[in-house]
Amino acid sequence: MTKLAQRNYYGKALAKLAEENPNVVVLDADLAGSTKTSEFRKVAPERFIEVGIAEQDMIGIAGGLAASGKTVFASTFAVFATGRCWEQIRLAMAYPRLNVKVVSTHCGISVGPDGASHQALEDIAIMRAIPNMTVISPADAYEAYAATLAIADFDGPVYMRLGRADMPVLFDEDVKFEIGKAKKLRSGSDVTLIGTGQMVSLCMDAAEMLEKDGISAEVINISTIKPLDIEAIYESVSKTGCVVTAEEHSVIGGLGSAVAEFLSENCPCPITRVGTRDTFGESGDPDELFKKYGLTAEDIRAAAEISIKKKE
Repeated sequence: MTKLAQRNYYGKALAKLAEENPNVVVLDADLAGSTKTSEFRKVAPERFIEVGIAEQDMIGIAGGLAASGKTVFASTFAVFATGRCWEQIRLAMAYPRLNVKVVSTHCGISVGPDGASHQALEDIAIMRAIPNMTVISPADAYEAYAATLAIADFDGPVYMRLGRADMPVLFDEDVKFEIGKAKKLRSGSDVTLIGTGQMVSLCMDAAEMLEKDGISAEVINISTIKPLDIEAIYESVSKTGCVVTAEEHSVIGGLGSAVAEFLSENCPCPITRVGTRDTFGESGDPDELFKKYGLTAEDIRAAAEISIKKKE
């Protein structure tokens, strides 16, 4: 199975924007080599600003540039982008609905050896609570590329989270990305598996496991967590009658919460959420951490069996 890093394709998309859109400006906080914004700097150094280790200033500068008519991308690691800069994001870009795209890398426990201090497991919850904010979590590298181009054309504040490590490729290079629209990757009738980020590929693996057990699982990729594609979720869950959500993020406030909030009011049904519990991560090998924190395909399969049993 081919694996590619989302952040590398974010860099490729920025380089394309540097060539084609003179209105785009990119900011980074001393991590251009890791976030891959360095690819933009190679093409358009005059429109790249290295702010240094001053993330809050970066968002303030981004807001000022956006208020002057620029389309601004600002990048750093997810823990810094959403934790250290929350007030600035809220007031300097979301409140005035400015055209700033905060694109973070190194989210989730797949950061591995960097440990709890660098493993953002709360960033979706933090960002989706802010009014006017669009929240995006692509499923693979090609979708990250397409999403970067899409948010450049979108007028308004966006938060997009990307992983550090290589992850399985699900889509073709020419995949289309539409903000706010889910993708059904596999049809099924017994249970709906809803994933975001690299957990989508694990949902596909779990669906194959379930098929061997005689269970038909539908798989939906939710790359836009806010606004949520409630029509796609309703259509699937009203057919299958139960659901599993999967995210490399806390079950508190993330994808699972967003889906549960909608279903509880519109289509009550059994739901089991796969994600980290009320805990920090730790340093370790990413695969071992996925096992310890219950984020494997086997965990998704077990969750599906629980949801189906509740339905019965």
